[in-house]
Amino acid sequence: MTIRRDVWDWLEEAKEEQATAMHLYEAGRYAHACFHAQQAAEKAFKALIIFHRKIVHRSHDLLELYSEVKDCLELDAEVVEGLAELSAYYTQARYPNAGLRRPSLEIGKAQAERALKIAKGVLNAVARMFS
Repeated sequence: MTIRRDVWDWLEEAKEEQATAMHLYEAGRYAHACFHAQQAAEKAFKALIIFHRKIVHRSHDLLELYSEVKDCLELDAEVVEGLAELSAYYTQARYPNAGLRRPSLEIGKAQAERALKIAKGVLNAVARMFS
């Protein structure tokens, strides 16, 4: 399947975000790993939205983005259930008092592992659509 350049760019950036999240996880930077995992899922969803020639709204809400493509994208139930949690890391993992007083101290390894797993589920499902 030939993929338009704009779709390809979003998908490749999603993969970069996932790789960055993994590096940060391995370095013990769990809050930042969660943020980049959120970004990986967001960019993967946006790649699929663009592929379907829909307007990409300036949203970081993964449930909202998923609602745009859920008719054509099959995600595992565990991934869908984790989208709200992953979505929250867009702000919670970066800013003090955005739900957590000190994200870098309060977000741990288990949370980062879950965030990475959810993001990987989204990214893999979207990538399969183009293989």
